[in-house]
Amino acid sequence: MDLQLDCLSRSVVSARTVEELTRPLLETLEAVSGLESTYLTAIDLAAGVQRILYARNTGLLQIPEGAQVPWNDTLCKRALEEGRFFTDDVDACWGDSVAAKKLGIHTYLSTPVKLTDGSLYGTLCGASTEPHALPPNTVHVLMLFASLISQQVERENVVRQLCQANERLASYAATDFLTQLSNRRALQQKMVHLPESPDARDVPVLIAFVDLDGFKNINDMHGHDIGDKFLMELAARLRAILRAGDMAARIGGDEFVVVAAGPDCSDPGVLAAARQAFQERVFLATAGEYLLGDVRLDYVGASVGVLDVRPGTHDAARALRQADEQMYQVKRARRAAAMRAR
Repeated sequence: MDLQLDCLSRSVVSARTVEELTRPLLETLEAVSGLESTYLTAIDLAAGVQRILYARNTGLLQIPEGAQVPWNDTLCKRALEEGRFFTDDVDACWGDSVAAKKLGIHTYLSTPVKLTDGSLYGTLCGASTEPHALPPNTVHVLMLFASLISQQVERENVVRQLCQANERLASYAATDFLTQLSNRRALQQKMVHLPESPDARDVPVLIAFVDLDGFKNINDMHGHDIGDKFLMELAARLRAILRAGDMAARIGGDEFVVVAAGPDCSDPGVLAAARQAFQERVFLATAGEYLLGDVRLDYVGASVGVLDVRPGTHDAARALRQADEQMYQVKRARRAAAMRAR
């Protein structure tokens, strides 16, 4: 027993998860109580079920891990309601329990595992198929172990909440507040890894730089609220054309960038066709009718410049700068065409 207690003390100190803590506790509880099965349950009151999380079985009684039973039929619920920790005659106390009859439980030991807010997490139990007297101090050990498990559950909950909070903060830091697209920072991080993508092969990456011609006029004519709605709707349209691995980002007031994998082909003609198709896909996503509340806009489409980048040939700043230059060539050509049309 001294060796077992020494192992248990080290397990309590070093345990990183509920499972790492619980399994040695169940072994010790079996040794202290003499019961052939010891187990930890989790209770979902909303769903009305109790599930066996971890179990130690040393005799005929086999409590299967992962098994679920209706909460209303459990011995645990009856024990909690009556404040009864132990019985060596389950039939006499709770003969109506179908689960107990099916498993053949005759002796039963249980205590709730409660969190500091008073909520019920589960139960720590022991059981046997034969009548069994309870050794001294077993209930105290049971309650101590339940307290240790409760503390570990809450530690894990805190760690989980902190991880979720960090994920949310990271998401906020990488997301444009208005459009919910990636922001400039997130785009730059992706661009840094362009030499490694996709799949570290010599496959070009297509970068579309998008500038919203006439956006200032929309703000001036209809107000900034409509301008914001326009940006949100345009972002949704860009998001809709993304394929697996693509990225759309808002990098300025009316500037966006879309990044996509190019064709896995070294043929210049194929690559040129891919650039043109990508440019058209992005342009068509921006053009057309926008219904923004009571305002209807027919938008002629953004100026879109496309650059193809092969892994290892560009850094992030240079790639974005050259895509921006491609966009301005398109913008100048559109302006010249508009002047000729007048």
